[in-house]
Amino acid sequence: MTRTQHFGWFLSRGFGPHGWARPYQRWDWAWQRPDLYQQSARELERAGFDFVLIEDALSIGITPETLNLRVRKAYGGPKHDPWTLAPYLFAATQHLGVIPTVNPAAWPPYLAARQFASLQHLSGSRLGLNVVTDVGSAHHFGTERLGHDAAYDRAQEWLDALRLLWHSWDEGALIADSETQIYADGSKIRAVQHRGEYFSFDGPLNAEPLPSGDPIVASPGGSPRGIGFAGANSEIQLALSNLDPASIRAYRTRVREAALAAGRDADAIKTFFVFKPIVASSTDEADRLVAASRHPDEGTLREVAEAWSSDLETDLTSLDLDRALDPAIFGDHVSKGTIRGLLGRYGDFSEAPLRDILAGKARLGRVTDGAGGTVGTAEEIADVIQALGDDADNDGLIFSGDLHPVTLHRALDELVPVLRRRGILRSEYTGRGLRADLDAF
Repeated sequence: MTRTQHFGWFLSRGFGPHGWARPYQRWDWAWQRPDLYQQSARELERAGFDFVLIEDALSIGITPETLNLRVRKAYGGPKHDPWTLAPYLFAATQHLGVIPTVNPAAWPPYLAARQFASLQHLSGSRLGLNVVTDVGSAHHFGTERLGHDAAYDRAQEWLDALRLLWHSWDEGALIADSETQIYADGSKIRAVQHRGEYFSFDGPLNAEPLPSGDPIVASPGGSPRGIGFAGANSEIQLALSNLDPASIRAYRTRVREAALAAGRDADAIKTFFVFKPIVASSTDEADRLVAASRHPDEGTLREVAEAWSSDLETDLTSLDLDRALDPAIFGDHVSKGTIRGLLGRYGDFSEAPLRDILAGKARLGRVTDGAGGTVGTAEEIADVIQALGDDADNDGLIFSGDLHPVTLHRALDELVPVLRRRGILRSEYTGRGLRADLDAF
C-alpha cells in the first residue's frame, strides 16, 4: 500500500526580497507587504502541505566584506522578522502550520513563552518553532559568542524554560465558569523560579494553558549534537541527504535512535528531507534542461559562489577556482552542515578544486538517474517520492524556494494532482492543528 507522506515548504530566503532580480519580480508583488505571502500560504494549504517554515538570520554581519556578500544580491539580507509575518499567514489560512525560525540568544524565555503561547491560541494550535543555534549574531545582543556544543546547551535550557512556563498552570487551574464567575484557581498556578547557566527568570506565565499542546519544535543540524538535540526535543527534523531509499533510511534511523535514547517514542519525531524539484513538461524538456547545465560558464560559477558565500559567511569569489579549498577559511561559527552541503559528493577538502565543486552545484541531473537529480516530469518526480515512502518509510519532504506564487505554481501545478492520485499527498486536514496533522499518519 502506498505510504502517505507529509510535505512542507521551506521559505529559504526568509522574510526578504522575494523575486529579486528574477523575471517574475515584474508581477509587482511587494516583498515588504503581507499580500505576497498570504496568497502563497493559501496556495500551499490548497495543495495539502502541512506547514511553511520561514528561514531567518538575525545578522548581516559587521565587516564590510560580509555585509557586501549578504546584501549585494540579497542572498542573505535584508531580512525582516518572521514572527511579525506569522499572524498574517494564520489569518489567511485555516489549516496550514507556520514555523518561523527562532534563535534562543535573541528571545528571553519569559517573553518567548508568552508570545508563542499567544500565537498558539490565535492560530488554533498551528504554530511551530524552528530552533537554531547560530551564534554569529551574538554582538547584536550583548551576549557571549558560544561554541557549537555550548550553543546547543543554551538552546536546551531555553526550551526547557519555555516548557516550564507553558505548564506552570496545572490541570484544573483554568475554570472559566460563567455561572460561578470564577475564571481561574490561583492555588493551581505554580510560582516558577529558574536560575540556570544561561537564563534567569521567575514565573508563572500569565497566559492561558495551551489546549492542544505546545507549539511544534523543528530543528536543523546534522552533526551528532544536532541529531541528539532533535531526538530530545523536536517533532520535525530538517535533513539534507541524497534522496535514495538507502540514504533516507540511514538518516531517518539515526534520528529515531536519538529519540529513543532521549526516552521518547521514535514516532514522536518526523524527518523532512529538503527537496527542490524542477518539474519539466516532458522528458524531452527535462533532458534539454540537464544538457544545458553541463558546462557552466564563468558567470554562472560566480553566481553560485556568491550564493554559497552568503550562506557560509565566507567570500568564495575571492579564491582561486583552480585550487582546493583550505578548511581554515571557515570559522567555527560556520554551520558544519552548510560546509558539507558545499562539498557534496567530494566530501573532503582535498579532493577537488573549487571550480569543480561550484560546477557541480550548477549542473542539473535527472531524477531518474539515481544520483541526486532534481529534474523530471511530474510522474517521474512522483515515482521517486513514492519509492522513498514505500521502500524507506520516509516521513516527509520539505520543498525549498521563494514563497512566491510563480515559484509555487511552477513546482506544484502538475505535481500535486499526481501525488494526490497516488495517495502520497493528503487531501484533507484533521482540523485540530499542526500537531494533530503530523500525527495523522
